[in-house]
Amino acid sequence: MKLYDLPPSPNARRVRIFIAEKGLDIPTVPVNMMTGENQTEEYLDKNPLGMMPVLELDDGTCISESATICRYLEETNPNPALMGHDALDRALVDMWHRRMEFELLDPIIRIFVHSGEMWKDRVTQIPELSQINRVNVLSRMEWLDRELNDREFIAGGDYTVADITAQCAFVMAKAAVGIRIPSELINLNAWWARVSSRPTARA
Repeated sequence: MKLYDLPPSPNARRVRIFIAEKGLDIPTVPVNMMTGENQTEEYLDKNPLGMMPVLELDDGTCISESATICRYLEETNPNPALMGHDALDRALVDMWHRRMEFELLDPIIRIFVHSGEMWKDRVTQIPELSQINRVNVLSRMEWLDRELNDREFIAGGDYTVADITAQCAFVMAKAAVGIRIPSELINLNAWWARVSSRPTARA
């Protein structure tokens, strides 16, 4: 088994942190997107969209999409549980996981794609989309700060994939588009201190 990785990618980082939290030893193969390594015939056979990460199993089966890779690893390595303990818990974790994707991670990626220099010749950039998503991300930070008023982690009392996805979103926000968690958002900053101090945070 091996993971085809794009080190700066928040989606690839999500899988690396998930793997580290599970205590798994899965070798990574960095893929250089800037040189077009992800567009070679060999790589497109693994993922026809040319995206990272991809988990290649020992029998050659390739699984792409970071949330799907995490789901596979959860099913095959259930401890510690990062996607819930029973039917209700799993539903709540999944709900919050999707919220972290749709409300934070995806808009932050759109800011980067529509404003980043590296994307200039790769996509049609729409600066207005970048500005709209920047406003929306700051609004969602305020919302999440309120939600964290009475709990330690995003989906409740346990650290889960929802926290992993959110922390990857905030790493990208700071590093790639210059958005930091405002200091007045006390609950969100306390959550950030908890998750970013975990040994797996630098995976």
